[in-house]
Amino acid sequence: MKLDSKIFDSIRVKPDKKRVEQGRHPVCDHPGCNRPGTHRAPKGRDREGQYFNFCVDHVREYNKSYNYFTGMGDDDVRTYQKDSLTGHRPTWKMGVNRQAADGPDGYDPRTNMRANAQKRAQQTPRPRQRKLLALEKRSLDVLNLPYTARGAEIKARYKELVKLNHPDANGGDRSSEDRLREIIQAYNVLKKAGFL
Repeated sequence: MKLDSKIFDSIRVKPDKKRVEQGRHPVCDHPGCNRPGTHRAPKGRDREGQYFNFCVDHVREYNKSYNYFTGMGDDDVRTYQKDSLTGHRPTWKMGVNRQAADGPDGYDPRTNMRANAQKRAQQTPRPRQRKLLALEKRSLDVLNLPYTARGAEIKARYKELVKLNHPDANGGDRSSEDRLREIIQAYNVLKKAGFL
């Protein structure tokens, strides 16, 4: 058995740190340096995916002097930066490839969409009706009103029904008292819901 093998080193209780680091990492790519290259640095433009392996000191030195755009003119740099907005993918101006957008018989679907949009813009907008809750529908039914009733119409019907069903208007007869309670509750529900 060899005493200086990698396997024997990793079995020891306290492996030699310098030797283990050198075994795990490649040697620094800086000329004349034999420390482990623990840090990766890009090799440059047109060599994407390729890296140098440097030690800490040499990677700092490399990063200070690194410039991706070295050797490129100002116009080339601007073009590169503009292309990076779209991920360097090809783009076309709107409407350039109009022949492909047209149908087989010259029909352009965009003209139809424009015409529909213009029609919608010219129409007077209808106010949106909110969906009635079950309690609100029941309250309108108690007052014998349509579901589209609002404000003054509800108040007028409420006053009319209270006068008809009030015990004082019926000579003290209490038989319509339950109906009067229903009417008052329905009116209060509609009032809280914002119909008035």
